[in-house]
Amino acid sequence: MTRRSRPDKSAARTFEALPPTKGSRAPFAESWWGREWLRSLEESSLDSGRLSRGRTYARGGAVGPVTVAPGSAAAPVQGSRRTPYRSTVQVEQLTDRQWDQLLDMIAERAANIAALLDGEMPTGLADDAAAAGVPLLPGPRDLDPECSCPDWGYPCKHAAALCYQVARLLDRDPFVLLLLRGRGERELMDELGRRNTARASAEAAASAATAGAAPAALPARPGDPAGPAFASRTALPPLPGPPPLPDRPGRGPSLVDSAVPEPGVDPAALELLAVDTATRAHHFLAGALGARHADTAPPAPLTEWQDAVRLAAAHPTTDVFARIASNCGRTPSELAAATRAWRYGGAASLDVLESPWNPPASRLERAREALRADWADGRPPRLRSWRNRWTVEGRDSQLRLGRDGLWYPYTKDRGTWWPAGPPDADPAVVLTALLAT
Repeated sequence: MTRRSRPDKSAARTFEALPPTKGSRAPFAESWWGREWLRSLEESSLDSGRLSRGRTYARGGAVGPVTVAPGSAAAPVQGSRRTPYRSTVQVEQLTDRQWDQLLDMIAERAANIAALLDGEMPTGLADDAAAAGVPLLPGPRDLDPECSCPDWGYPCKHAAALCYQVARLLDRDPFVLLLLRGRGERELMDELGRRNTARASAEAAASAATAGAAPAALPARPGDPAGPAFASRTALPPLPGPPPLPDRPGRGPSLVDSAVPEPGVDPAALELLAVDTATRAHHFLAGALGARHADTAPPAPLTEWQDAVRLAAAHPTTDVFARIASNCGRTPSELAAATRAWRYGGAASLDVLESPWNPPASRLERAREALRADWADGRPPRLRSWRNRWTVEGRDSQLRLGRDGLWYPYTKDRGTWWPAGPPDADPAVVLTALLAT
């Protein structure tokens, strides 16, 4: 594979220093691609303590203007001495062949370009690129931090602060990631425009050639077999457009009072299922008509219990609760806790309620370091740890780490732990809100 002869220095961009956010509980990255950048940093680090101090430096405004160029990001970072240190993070650039593959993937879907211009990184693009061997997102050990300070840490706290600040820039503009991989926004958009023009010209020429060479086809008659009709290469009519989205889902037929009961058929239950089906169909149609439908992965199929909880959460009546609890062999209290979890985060939140698991010890240690670094007075409450659960000593309060990387708040009432709010990637955010209630 051939690489570009030298980085395009004209594509470099300098971002003003971000203001201090000391004491803030806001995460450094809210976008999924920003979190992937931080995951690469944190999984590559040899010292979670330096990462913690790097976060403190970044929140305290120690990172100066960040200059992003093909293959690197650099900034002055104020340390303990008067003169700032010079910190950089190197990222391997894509080869010309990899860029050719990536640009083809972007150009073949107009939704990809629209998403990038709208400040989003399409998940489908990143997945397709990875499958083709094009590392768009950095993986473990893909970031190479350096600093002019005498600390030999990997990374030192100054370089770590720069990396956390870059995550904020990535959140705002996915073109920063593409620039780090070697190409600037203007160069990319010009090249995508050329490819789209070439693609449209080729398709028009192929269409004209096909139309000129195709023999006249006799109209099909009722009863003609399909094989000869397709063999004649008659142009198929265009597919109809999608139906318009109704203002609201339909209610379905009224069966309780009008239908004649059939043995073994419950009209009330059948009516509820019809309403629920119409509501879900309306939801899926709204998603299919959305601008980013092509880049959205289909939801995972639900188990029978998950679908029962979803149904109870969507139709929270006494009768529905009693029926579902009885049919699933659960108590009303168990179903109530499950539906509350579902409302806070769907199937992932339900898994947190019901399935304790053992996270990697390094992951929990990084979370503890972050909690200590981000806590207002530096002394968070004492926590008792068991598997993925942290219980606050002396309080009926608990944090649970989900397999999705989010922390879920719980409170105990009459001996039972109940979901107490929405999750967050930062345990300090969840714990602060939990203790304030």
